[in-house]
Amino acid sequence: MRQVLLRPDVQRFIREHLDDDVSRLVLRADQYPGLPVVEIARQIGARQKAKTKLPLWYANERVIFPPVLSLEQSSSQLTATYKARLAEGDTLVDLTGGMGVDAFFLARHFRQVIHVERDAELSALAAHNFRELGADNITCIHGEAETYLARMPGKVDWIYLDPARRMESRSTSNGRVFRLEDCEPDVLGLLPGLQEKAERVLLKTSPMLDIDLALHQLNARAATVLAVENECKEVLYLLPNQPDREATLTAVDWSTTSGGEPFVFTRREEKDAQVTFSEPLAFLYEPNAALLKAGAFRLVATRYGLHKLHPHTHLYTSEARRADFPGRTFAIQTVSKLNKKALLAHLPAGKAHVAVRNFPLSVADIRRQTGIREGGDVYLFAVTDHRDRKVVLVGRKVQ
Repeated sequence: MRQVLLRPDVQRFIREHLDDDVSRLVLRADQYPGLPVVEIARQIGARQKAKTKLPLWYANERVIFPPVLSLEQSSSQLTATYKARLAEGDTLVDLTGGMGVDAFFLARHFRQVIHVERDAELSALAAHNFRELGADNITCIHGEAETYLARMPGKVDWIYLDPARRMESRSTSNGRVFRLEDCEPDVLGLLPGLQEKAERVLLKTSPMLDIDLALHQLNARAATVLAVENECKEVLYLLPNQPDREATLTAVDWSTTSGGEPFVFTRREEKDAQVTFSEPLAFLYEPNAALLKAGAFRLVATRYGLHKLHPHTHLYTSEARRADFPGRTFAIQTVSKLNKKALLAHLPAGKAHVAVRNFPLSVADIRRQTGIREGGDVYLFAVTDHRDRKVVLVGRKVQ
């Protein structure tokens, strides 16, 4: 099928229908005799998804995309370029190669990369795409991670893993935090072999993994919570630990336009941070998603000279603006009770963005009670303040 998809007539058809609705394209398959329209439609659909996630893959017409699940599970080009900043050396082995996005960008910092993938077709597809993308220092091997690790002849500089959550775990977790034991390959079982065969190990997991438990189980040296434009994407663990050194946590909000400034800390620093509490002042600060996931709830206030609204309300305030705060900033216009008439007096169009933090009602509850519609340039934060009062902060985002 790969050779069929590379035929000039098929390539031309894909170019001409790149923006089509793929489901309608399949329904019109009989209009295009001699073309594998179903497979072509799958490739077009994948390219549409890859346009922003993997622009290098999208731009190369000879790249062939795997089934949609592999594309969805792959790193984005943006997160892969961040990971490539963390490792360099002579040889890296990617034991869970998949589509090969991480291996491709990591290979820019290594003489040789070994891409190990247990699915034969996906391994062959990755090898084809590496050739088309000019990554000639990546060798693709079809095999199981456990088998390849056991047979590795010597020690390499780095091993990289991106374990997937097992299907049975996905069906029972209901979106809650999960553990390394719920993933495959079995990282904890492989740990002795990983430490024997690599100087360093880089492990990628979903942000739904319990970070503190994973740090303890792995005896990891560091963990990085990586967000892209305020959405947590992954957590990266660096092994092994250094003796007598507490693991560091790094929160990064990575952007398509500029790299985020990393916020680096330890759990002890967070515990020892002396935070002050205050009424809402002139400015309100909402930490980015990476900071919140990493758990720097107290330390972010002390480092930026801010006051916290409440021990369990992770919003901050100050009289003078901190332009370097890692998150969103709002100019507070007023503090109101949750009262329909009082709030609508500040919303001529009856619209606002609504958020709740440490508050007994949901956003939907507030909209039902007040009739406030989504939209506009006003933001409402329903919060509990440091006096345990339930209030609504009305403000506008500071650009």
